[in-house]
Amino acid sequence: MNILALETSTEFLSLAVSRGDTVVARHIHAGQRHAEMVFEEIRSIVAEAGLQLSDLNAMAFGRGPGSFTGVRVACGVTQGLSFSLGIRVKGVVTLEAVAEEAHAVFGATNVIACLDARMGEVYHAAYIRNPDGKGWTTVMEPGVYRPEDVPDVQGEGWAGCGTGFAAHGDILAKRYSAHTIMTRPELVPTARAVLALARPALEAGQGEAPAEALPLYVRDKVALTSSERAARTA
Repeated sequence: MNILALETSTEFLSLAVSRGDTVVARHIHAGQRHAEMVFEEIRSIVAEAGLQLSDLNAMAFGRGPGSFTGVRVACGVTQGLSFSLGIRVKGVVTLEAVAEEAHAVFGATNVIACLDARMGEVYHAAYIRNPDGKGWTTVMEPGVYRPEDVPDVQGEGWAGCGTGFAAHGDILAKRYSAHTIMTRPELVPTARAVLALARPALEAGQGEAPAEALPLYVRDKVALTSSERAARTA
């Protein structure tokens, strides 16, 4: 299948295109410029893969949690483009994409995925690689926590991955010192990982209609009042 994958939940604009067994990917530091860059980059990477937009069979996207603005970009672009092309879509949880990226980069099989959620919080989930080596079992569902309140994990051999470990490394290291064998704070969800997770379902004829390209929000508020900020730092 020819699949376009899009991930914009962090400061990176990440794209990947599969053409049969060939995958073309790019990962660009976009800051806050996702919306103004995304369509030009999509056209460019689809052309690099030797395709036209009309050749796409499906789309995959990172549905969150993450930057509210970035997640909305991914969902909005996926909805609009897939509707115009008449193709199916598949959303992927960004924290699971962190686990998939960790497996691709260094073979991790037990991953605590933790992304900086700003406002003194982190997005958190935990995953174990399935015995058949395909996909992940969710040990802890995605949630948002203060770093000192993240859920405990069982056993040893975990890899702590994601920008939450960069923003709150000391607290999280203390919390998980008995369980982790390494931390990789630089890892973020990528379109390559989103594609890898979504592709089996899409190739099996699964997926959703364009209208179902919806975000996963685990926190309703994007800003705090001054009194709420003071309470969180008290």
